Amino acid sequence: MKNYYFDHCASTPPYEQVIQTVSELMGLHYANSTALHRSGQEAAKLVERARASAAQSLGAKPEEVLFTSGGTESNNLALKGILFSGGRKAPRHLITTSIEHSSVYNTAKQLERFGIEVTFLPVDRTGRVSVADVEAAIRPNTQLVSVMHVNNETGVIQPIEEIAELLSGYPQIRFHVDGVQAVGKVPLKWGAKGIDLYSGSAHKFRGPKGVGFLLKREGIELEPLQEGGGQEDGFRGGTHNLPGIVGMSQALRLTMESMAGRRERMFALRRQLIEQTRSIPELLLNVPEEERLVSPQVVNLSYPGMRPEVLVHMLEGNGVFLSTQSACSSKSLKPSRVLLAMGMDADRASGSLRISFGDEHEAEDVDELVRRLKATVAKLKPLERSR
Repeated sequence: MKNYYFDHCASTPPYEQVIQTVSELMGLHYANSTALHRSGQEAAKLVERARASAAQSLGAKPEEVLFTSGGTESNNLALKGILFSGGRKAPRHLITTSIEHSSVYNTAKQLERFGIEVTFLPVDRTGRVSVADVEAAIRPNTQLVSVMHVNNETGVIQPIEEIAELLSGYPQIRFHVDGVQAVGKVPLKWGAKGIDLYSGSAHKFRGPKGVGFLLKREGIELEPLQEGGGQEDGFRGGTHNLPGIVGMSQALRLTMESMAGRRERMFALRRQLIEQTRSIPELLLNVPEEERLVSPQVVNLSYPGMRPEVLVHMLEGNGVFLSTQSACSSKSLKPSRVLLAMGMDADRASGSLRISFGDEHEAEDVDELVRRLKATVAKLKPLERSR
């Protein structure tokens, strides 16, 4: 039986070219990029070449690209780097949302324990935050607003351009956007005014794991999370992951060059999946159908009353690999915080399935996915707990 991987929001298969590049670099360029000898200087040149390539792919300047270990570090560096900068001050205020990825949401909770005031904004039934709510939450001591670009469970796009326009009138407030699920799926206008920090992670766009980036607008000061040898202009100490950095820049270039075709192809798959799952009445659609509101690569469905781990493992037995909630939260077995915030009850928020597409998927793959979903639901029906 053929297996089908529909969990690209959790992680993506690397490009073959990237696998080859990373392997070659591990064998050829193992010197430390801060070493003074020729091998070290060659490694340093490769790091800076990768930085220039990544910047070009993202529409940024090379000096605006900071390399990190991935999305979680980038988000932590953005939030803590801004809110801890400048030493001890009067209580500072962070505005974020109730549907952020755990690397932002849990960091905000941690910052509350450190004495930072945090406002968690609600979302509407489509999963979008209101720009008016952002404006209403601003206080004299507001230092940072952090809103994700694309939600990792639902694919809903947040109004970051409108929020950026609003915040351009508040020069004392920095705006961070978690773009981990958006890179290569939703256009980024980094040059537009208002966005100061933007996070990305290589393994979400067919690059290697353990490497990511934080775009930081020129002039923005950050308190480093880790002190070290002064790498990344002193904002992120630690030996450069040269194979990962170069592999990420290559994956980023390939991804951005093919974005238009990917969006068209994935929207077609999304429409097909939504239409075909209408024939499975037990499965309820949790996301807007209106395509201007969503990123194309993900569909979220619920089987109310069915435990999520049962759904996932039954589908795995049928050769289908997907997630419930986000990969970082799927083992908690709690109702989805995102779906609860969208106004869904605990049963619906608990029995959710996240189906996310990749470059390898075609229409016939969705046909087979729906066939196996139907077979799985038919087997689970007798086990359904009363609602």
